[in-house]
Amino acid sequence: MPLNRRKFLKKSAVTGAGVAIAGAAAAPAAQAAEAKGPAHPVKRHSLTVMGTTDLHGHVFNWDYFKDAEYSDKAGNAMGLARISTLVEQVRKEKGRCNTLLLDAGDTIQGTPLTYYYAKVDPITAKGGPVHPMAQAMNAIGYDAAALGNHEFNYGIETLRKFEDQLDFPLLGANAVDAKTLKPAFPPYYVKKFHVPGAPPVKVAVLGLTNPGIAIWDKAYVQGKLRFEGLEEQAAKWVPKLKALGADVVVVSAHSGTSGTSSYGDQVPYVENAAVNVAKQVPGIDAILVGHAHLEIPELKVTNDRTGKTVVLSEPLCYAERLTLFDIELVFSKGRWTVESVSASLRDSKTVADDPKITKLLKDEHAKVVAYVNQVVGRATDTLTTVDARYKDAPIIDLITKVQEDVVKAALAGTAYAALPVVAQASPFSRTSEIPAGDVTIRDLSSLYVYDNTVVAKLMTGAQLRAYLEYSAEYFVQTAAGTAVDVEKLTNAGGRPDYNYDYVSGFAYDIDVAQAAGSRIKNLTYNGAALDDAQQFVLAVNNYRANGGGAFPYVASAKELWSESTEIRTRIAEWVTAKGVLDPKDFASVDWKLTRDGTPMF
Repeated sequence: MPLNRRKFLKKSAVTGAGVAIAGAAAAPAAQAAEAKGPAHPVKRHSLTVMGTTDLHGHVFNWDYFKDAEYSDKAGNAMGLARISTLVEQVRKEKGRCNTLLLDAGDTIQGTPLTYYYAKVDPITAKGGPVHPMAQAMNAIGYDAAALGNHEFNYGIETLRKFEDQLDFPLLGANAVDAKTLKPAFPPYYVKKFHVPGAPPVKVAVLGLTNPGIAIWDKAYVQGKLRFEGLEEQAAKWVPKLKALGADVVVVSAHSGTSGTSSYGDQVPYVENAAVNVAKQVPGIDAILVGHAHLEIPELKVTNDRTGKTVVLSEPLCYAERLTLFDIELVFSKGRWTVESVSASLRDSKTVADDPKITKLLKDEHAKVVAYVNQVVGRATDTLTTVDARYKDAPIIDLITKVQEDVVKAALAGTAYAALPVVAQASPFSRTSEIPAGDVTIRDLSSLYVYDNTVVAKLMTGAQLRAYLEYSAEYFVQTAAGTAVDVEKLTNAGGRPDYNYDYVSGFAYDIDVAQAAGSRIKNLTYNGAALDDAQQFVLAVNNYRANGGGAFPYVASAKELWSESTEIRTRIAEWVTAKGVLDPKDFASVDWKLTRDGTPMF
C-alpha cells in the first residue's frame, strides 16, 4: 500500500514515531555468513542502495522534440525502461531482499509526456489517468523518493494527486506547513532487512528538497509551504533516526554539491548543500545527490565533527545512470555498524528497455507522440537557435513578441495600458529548429522547453539597464583583435544559457572587451537614449520574476499581472491564430556583440 502524507501524519499523531517500516524477505545465508575467529564469531551483512535522480518525465529512450530515439554525442541512453533493466540486474546479483531503490526528485516535469498528463489529460480530473511516472516507478518497485523543486511546477493539487498514486512515500523533511511548521510530507522512511541469526538491519532514508522552491514556485507555495535549510533540518532529523534504531542513514537530497545558490541571498538557505550536510551533520553514511544534473560516481566527504567519511553520488539525469551504494556492515557489541560504503554507477546505454515497462506505457507514449505532432501553422523560413547565444536570433524574438502581445492584451483597459511593454527571453536550447513548412506543437515545444508562465512587472529604465548589464555577465571578456571561438565566448563563471536574457524593445550593444558590469553601450528606446526614469512593463517568465537567476530588481518589482497558462502554449496559440509564421511579424535585430565598439559578427 502507498504511504502517503495523510497516512504518515496520522501515524505520527498516534505513535509519535512516524516511521514507515517495510519488511524484507530473509537474506540468503551467504549474505550473513559468519567469519569464524578464534574467540568471537563476527556477523557481516551487505546491502545495496540504488538511486536515480532528475528523471524529468523520461520513461523511454525517446526525444519527443525530435520525434525519434534519443541520442547525444556521448552515446547516452535514457529512460526508466532502461533503469528497470539495470535494477533487475542488481537485484539478481545482490539478492532482491538486500536492495533498496531511491530517487532524489524532479520527476513530473520536463517532457511533453509530463505536460500532457498535467494539462492535456490531467491526472487531477475526475476519473483521470494514473501518471505514467507513477505507473513506471511503482512497477519498478521504488522504496522512496525525495521531492524535487519541479514537483511543484503544476501546483500542489497535481503534486498531491501524484503522491496518492505512488506505492511509496515522497519525502521532504524540510518542506513544512507554513502555518503549523509541521512536516507537510513524510520526512523519512525506514526499511528493515532481516538477517538470519541476528537482529535486522534498519536503514533510514531522510528526504530533503530544495529551498529554492520558495522562489521558483512562489505562486503555488507562498503562505502554504515553507522550505527550510537542508543542513539545519538534517541536523534535526538524523539524531531522531538514530534514536529510532537506524543502523544506516542515507539522505536523498534534491540539492547539488557545489555549495552555491543560483538565487543569491533571496532566501537564507543554500541551494546546492549536499556537501555541507555531509560535513556538518554527524551520523550520515551516504547521500544520493540530485538537482545539478551532473555525473558524480563517488565523492568522499569527511564529517567535520566525527572525522568519518560520508559517500556521495549523483547518477546524472534523465535516467541515464543508476547509482549503487554498496554498504558493508558488521555486528558487534550487540549492534550493527557500517564498516564501509562505496559508490559506483551503472549506465543505461549498456542495456535494453525492460519489456514490462514498454508494454505498461506504450499507449500513453503513443498519445503524447500524436499530440506533439499536430500541425498548428506554416513557417515561411527555417528558424534556429544554433547561434542565438551570441547573435540576435529571430526565433528568440518570437518568444518575446508572444509575451509582449499576451501582456498588452491583459493590461488593456487598466491604469497601466499606456506603458510600453518589453519582454525577456533566453536561448534555452542550442539545437531547436522550426523548419520551413508545416509547424507542429513538437517544433514549438522544443523552442520553449520549460513550463514557465508570463508575469508582468513594473520596472524603470534604470532597473532594466542594470538587468541587461547583469545578463551581459554571461559573456567571457574577450579582448579586441583576438581570435573568436564561439564555444568559449559564453557561459562565463559557469552561467547556464537559460540565465542569459534578451530584452525586446531596446537597441543596445554588448561590448565584451569591457569588464563585466560596464558592457551595455548605446542603449536606446524608440531611437532615443534610454530615460532612466521612464516606466516600463516587463513581460517576464515566472522563474525569472520570482528571482531565478538572481537578476537585479525583477523579483522585488511590483507585479501587475500573471497567469497560469504556459508560455509554450501561448506560442502555439499565437502561431495557430496567425496560420503563417513569418519573421517579418516578430523579428528585428536589436542587439549585437562588439569589442571596443567594433561589431564581432
